[in-house]
Amino acid sequence: MDTQADATPSTGESDDVHRSPDGLTHAAIYDVDASDPRSTLIDRSGVSPEDLRQIAVLMGALGDLRDAEQKLSQASRRYMQLNETDMRALHYLIVCANRGVIATPGGIAQHLGISTASTTKLLDRLEKGAHIHRAPHPSDRRALAITITPETRQAAMDTVGRQQAKRFYAAARLTSQERDVVIRFLTDMTAEIALTGDEPWAREGAHG
Repeated sequence: MDTQADATPSTGESDDVHRSPDGLTHAAIYDVDASDPRSTLIDRSGVSPEDLRQIAVLMGALGDLRDAEQKLSQASRRYMQLNETDMRALHYLIVCANRGVIATPGGIAQHLGISTASTTKLLDRLEKGAHIHRAPHPSDRRALAITITPETRQAAMDTVGRQQAKRFYAAARLTSQERDVVIRFLTDMTAEIALTGDEPWAREGAHG
């Protein structure tokens, strides 16, 4: 990315508190003028300086959220001694159990976006670690029913699940109208950055 001067939007906090050893403030990392000073990536014509500063603060807040999520994810994987895909599979099994849905290898594969072979390896690994049970499906002889063990479920709920659940309180503190704005913003941003499959650089095997 194109970088020049440290254009720093005001966040209402002391910039020195969040300044890196190289002299960059936390806010500058997400500032449009600092990341794209020549408007190569972003057409910001018609956007006022005040709006640009507020957008930078918003992007900084999103960055802080990503950082918090990554630290929580790393801590949860370290505690459970599992990788990210394993953790997602266990969460899927917990939700299925809570909903009264019978989880199957096919459902797990679709949820995780992985192949049948990869799903089999994942289930083998989780079963070996005493995290899941395999059993015949009660109504489909071709399928298996996958359940999380009570011990793993309790461990996940008491640690990672309890911390993740705190997100609810942030959402609950908003009004219905505020939540509508947040939903619209997050949905719109997801659509803006989602890969469409037409990006040559994003294809498997592509490199600079």
